[in-house]
Amino acid sequence: MMQDELVGKSIAYRRDILTYIYESGGGHTGGSLSCVDIINVLYNSIMDITPQNWESLDRDFYIQSKGHSVEALYVVLADQGFLDRSELKTGNKFGTRLIGHPTRKVPGVEHNTGGLGHGLSVAAGLALAAKLDRRASRVFCLLGDGELAEGSNWEAAMTAAYYKLDNLTAIVDRNRLQITGHTADVNKLEPLADKWTAFGWAVHETDGNDVAALAGELRGVPFAAGKPSLLLANTVKGKGVSFIEGEAAWHHKVPTREQLAQAMRELEVQS
Repeated sequence: MMQDELVGKSIAYRRDILTYIYESGGGHTGGSLSCVDIINVLYNSIMDITPQNWESLDRDFYIQSKGHSVEALYVVLADQGFLDRSELKTGNKFGTRLIGHPTRKVPGVEHNTGGLGHGLSVAAGLALAAKLDRRASRVFCLLGDGELAEGSNWEAAMTAAYYKLDNLTAIVDRNRLQITGHTADVNKLEPLADKWTAFGWAVHETDGNDVAALAGELRGVPFAAGKPSLLLANTVKGKGVSFIEGEAAWHHKVPTREQLAQAMRELEVQS
């Protein structure tokens, strides 16, 4: 997909995310808006995952460890044809499959996530299995920066490097905010790139809200032979909507009708 098409997709996805959260009455607004460019590029430009090859082990695999930003994943899966767009209107309602964290009941979801810090372990296991089976499958895992305070991430990182899992790529949505405030005030992460390097990963850094930059980096994985790849994607929480950007209060918050209308006007200007 060309750059201008990817930009258009991101704007459309942001509209869908906000509409979904408004209509469902709940959702992680800020984080979904910060990471949707990453998911957009993965599904529309990088990964070999489709409804048609879903049952095959010879495809790529995607684990969304930051499962609380599931709204971004749902709208992309609907766009990819894993579920009908009309199902988005059922979010958080009685009997729906679309709940507040990824579940395998939803077509296209690989693994139940949301218990933060667990996704990378699952991804490393998938990557190791592919190596042992001598399959060309690649595994991509989206992490939130707030969840990196969980020690299981670093156990998985150490294990992935030990087994030389260069078919594994982790992307950190580095928006620097979590539910209780700035990550630096909750549990300081820096020097983050150096930590991943010390654990044996090949590390690159980019603007995580720039689809062209993301696509350029992710087309180059693995970054080094015999090493898992880590892309540190610097993002803005709430990206695309002025009154949501950089506001910790929008970690989990539903826009009012007036706020939704304002957000849609802002996104229209970006089209």
